[in-house]
Amino acid sequence: MARPADAPAGAGPLPEMRVGLGTDVHAFAPGRPLWLGCVQGPHTLGLAGHSDADVLVHAVVDAILGALGLRDIGFHYPPGDPQWAGCPGSRFLGDMRRLLTEGGWALVNLDCVVMAERPKLSPHIPEMVSRMADCLGIAPGRVSVKATTAEGLGFTGREEGILAQAVALLTRSNRS
Repeated sequence: MARPADAPAGAGPLPEMRVGLGTDVHAFAPGRPLWLGCVQGPHTLGLAGHSDADVLVHAVVDAILGALGLRDIGFHYPPGDPQWAGCPGSRFLGDMRRLLTEGGWALVNLDCVVMAERPKLSPHIPEMVSRMADCLGIAPGRVSVKATTAEGLGFTGREEGILAQAVALLTRSNRS
């Protein structure tokens, strides 16, 4: 890979990098546990979905798949397929770890945001970061999770569901 004209002298070639963006939404549903970032949260409602409906993990998976150019989570884990019924987010993240390794890619970092009026997520963020980093085989310092509200606006503001977004930065870990 050639060095760009505006790179400092002696900078050498730039590493191969890719960025992916993932977004997911799930509606609240009674009678289900709430899973966010591989952590079961304290809330009277869970999220509707075929798997464990971990909206944060699903956004992360879509971000990684997007950076790899491998379509989206629904393509790889069809929601009507019985083998994915109740599947935990940790399984999906483990699969992403395998795809990255097999493709010679390394996950540089994840930047995530979860939009929900309730429950308050701040106390649970360190555990979410730790569990997702562990599943992906990276240091917790490479995972950022932020929580925000919609200030009462839209479906998240009306407490009808949760939205999550994630950005994944990959670099080629070896020349394959």
